[in-house]
Order: sequence, then C-alpha cells, then structure tokens
Amino acid sequence: MRLVTMADESVDDSGVGSTAPADLRSVAENVQSNPRHLRRLLIMSDAAAIVFGVVLATVIQGVVKPAPRDVLWEQALLAAMLVPIWLLMMGANHLFLARAIARFGEEMRRIVVASMMSIGFLLAVSFLAQYGSLSRLWVGLLFVCVTISLMVSRLIARRVFTRLRTSGRIRRPVIIVGTGCEAISLLYATRNRPELGYEVLGFTGEQIGGGTEVDVLGSLDDTLDVVRSSGATGAILSVASLDPSVVNRLTRKLTDAGCHVALSSSLHDIDISRTRSQVFDGRLMIYVEPTNRSRTHLFLKRSFDLVIAGLVLVLTLPILAIAAVAIKLDSSGPVLFKQVRVGKDGVNFHIYKLRSMVQDAEALRGDLEALNESSGALFKIKSDPRITKVGRVLRKTSIDELPQLWNVLLGDMSVVGPRPALPLETEQWTPDLHERLRVLPGITGMWQVSGRSESDFELYRRLDLYYVDNWSLTHDIKILLKTFVVVVAGRGAH
Repeated sequence: MRLVTMADESVDDSGVGSTAPADLRSVAENVQSNPRHLRRLLIMSDAAAIVFGVVLATVIQGVVKPAPRDVLWEQALLAAMLVPIWLLMMGANHLFLARAIARFGEEMRRIVVASMMSIGFLLAVSFLAQYGSLSRLWVGLLFVCVTISLMVSRLIARRVFTRLRTSGRIRRPVIIVGTGCEAISLLYATRNRPELGYEVLGFTGEQIGGGTEVDVLGSLDDTLDVVRSSGATGAILSVASLDPSVVNRLTRKLTDAGCHVALSSSLHDIDISRTRSQVFDGRLMIYVEPTNRSRTHLFLKRSFDLVIAGLVLVLTLPILAIAAVAIKLDSSGPVLFKQVRVGKDGVNFHIYKLRSMVQDAEALRGDLEALNESSGALFKIKSDPRITKVGRVLRKTSIDELPQLWNVLLGDMSVVGPRPALPLETEQWTPDLHERLRVLPGITGMWQVSGRSESDFELYRRLDLYYVDNWSLTHDIKILLKTFVVVVAGRGAH
C-alpha cells in the first residue's frame, strides 16, 4: 500500500475514495476465510477429541477394574449424551470465540472449566436417573482423559491456525483509526507479526506526509463507511492518536453497527496476566499488578537455580569430559573460555564457556567489525571464521554453555534471565536498557528462545526488559521448557 491524499482519488459523497473500496474489498475477500466454516471444523475436531477421551477412559477402566455389562451400557448411554453436552459447555465458555482464547493459558483454563461443568452435568443426570452403579473411577478418568485430549487437540489447532495466518490464508481485514506515530507503529506491528492474523486495509484520519506505505481512506467521520465499503471486519483505534471524545464516539458507533473494535494502549511489554480492567467514575481503567520480588520469591528463584544447575551439571559431566578432549585435539589453547561480563547491579564477573573459537578470537574481532550481521550493540556473524570445527558442534548443541552452570552455583548468574552483556555493549545502551541489570543475567532467557542468534538488537532489548518487568517463577519454568525445545531443534544457534 502507499500513502495518498484524498486529492489523489476521486471522492464520492461520503468522502471516501471511490476507486479504493473495490480494490480493498477484493483484498479483504482474499485474506478472510469463512469464519463459520473454520468454526465448524474446530467443533468437529473437538467432538473427535471428546469421543477419543471417552473411549480411552473406558479402555483404562476395563484394564484397571472391569465393570459389569449392564454398567457398561449405562456408561455408553451417558457417554453418547455427554458429547453434545460437552460441546455446549465449551460454547458457554466461549471456546469457539477466537478473541476470547487468544492466550494459550486462557484457552486451557476454559477447557478445564468446561470439563468440570460437563462432569457436573453427568453426575446430576446420573443422580436424577438413579444410576447408582455409575463408576467413580470411570468418571474421574473421563474428566482427565477428555480434558487432556481436548488440550492436545486445541494445541494442534493453534499451530495450524498460526501457520494459516502467517501464510496469509486466514487474516482479519481491519482499518486503523488515527494517523499519528502510534497508528503507524500499529501497522508495522501487524506486518512484523503476521501470526496475529491482521491485514490492515488502510487508515482513517488526517492526511500525513509521505514516507509510509499506507492509504488514508477518509476522515475520522468516514470511519464506519470505510469499514463497510472496504470489506473490513472491524477497526483498531489508535488511542494515542485520537481525542478521548472521538475514541468514545467511534467505539459506540462501530460496535452499534456490529463491527469489532480494538483499542490500543500506550503500555508496552506488560504481561496481560498482570492487568485488570476496572471502572472508575464511568471510565475504563487498567490496573497493573506490581512485579513480586519479595524475599520469599527471590529465595524460591535461588533454590530453583541451585537445584536445576546442580542436577544438570552432574548429569552432563560425561559430555563435558568428551567435549574437553575434542577441544584439545581440534585446536591449541585452553578448554575453558573466560570473559568479563556485566552482572546484577552492574557488577562485573567472569563467565565460563567451553572454548569454541581459536585462541586469539578476541584480538581478531576488530578486523571483522565490517561483517557484523547484528544491529545495535550486538556482534554476530553467522559464518564466523574464528569458530573451530568442534566449536560449531558445541554451539549448535549449546554444549559450550554448560560451564555457565558453575556461574549459577557461584551466584553470578541465574538459570533464566537476561543475556549477560559485555562491558563494551553496556556503554552503548540507552538509559532504559540499564533496567535489565536489576536482576541476575541468565544462561537462557526470552531472547535466546525467541530466535537466539537470529534476533536483532531491538528484539533483544524488548525481550530482556519484558522479562525484568514481568518476572515470575512460572515464566522461568516456561522459558526453560522452551529452551529444551530450541536446543533439541538446534534453531538460531551459530
């Protein structure tokens, strides 16, 4: 798309460009799949998962404690009735409404609630019908098996939908309301994150000068007409670009017309689980929970670090021994590489790694600055000539990082945390990036599992600050699990 002024197009009575809507509507039809068809497929998938869970629960019961034939007939009758009921309970928990289950954790929570409601319905029916012989074992297995089956089914569905959105096969065509800096950033956010499934058809608001490839399709007063004529399903209101009275007026006008409306927020990188909606004198407020860094939580994190680091270090000692021998046979120099890094509160410490480069690698860095493929303060070369043959294997498998477990035991690092930076890098940091020094650096973190060496400096900055602002032990466990997947797949390491 391109930035145009209304003078570049012929204008009809509504003030909307007359040539743009037809083109935009064809774009909208290409990117938007039939939501009813997708919903039917999802319902069919859930029904199959429920049936599978019921059969699995019955088979396990038959192995553990076989039930008499008359009891099996009663269970079969209840199970046949339970499938549509379970689907109804899922519908009551908005599990077929995409905007209600955008977060994976929220979707899983709703599945558990729907399962509890379904089992409650089953128990009520069995009580009223006087099915006194209903097996408690079967009921318990039913809850567990169907719930797990649905979770696995939805996890697969999420992956399929993400791929479809990324490929552009299912997208939600929208109009961005406002033309300020934040509105432009929203456009780039949708382009940088295609898996979110948005296709921006254009903007409404004041005309702006060139430099951004978007169409300004009309004024703010034309927004509803633009949404209707362009084929968009809704609008994203850039709150920072609009007057509060305009936000309220357009929100009411669009929602009354049946359009989907999303309001932007000036908050960045605040985990949604920390936010609560509140009403203050008729105003919608967003309350943000403070980050919990109490002594108890810090003690739990330190205990978590000691247990994980100690256990992994003991289990990987044979791997470390083999790697040490391979390093010595491959090139001259020490087995361990020691380097100064910046730790918590800006205190320097020595980080330990298995040497994966030639002995004089640091001295050669100046000659390779022109080959740097990263941005900002980061220095990364995909095919770094300083890396040895054994070093490439160590890096690909992340074995070279194992000695950092000793840093964790010493208290210089944590298992999970921001990437430990070089002193030279910190000299190039902006003031806000120094906030990451409030916590211990980690062996792994959000930056590492979100692309590792492939991530650029801006993503590195945002993810590290996100971690610091939203830390919790639950986040650490999730990152650790993602790290295992990333290391096994060998993604992003070089």
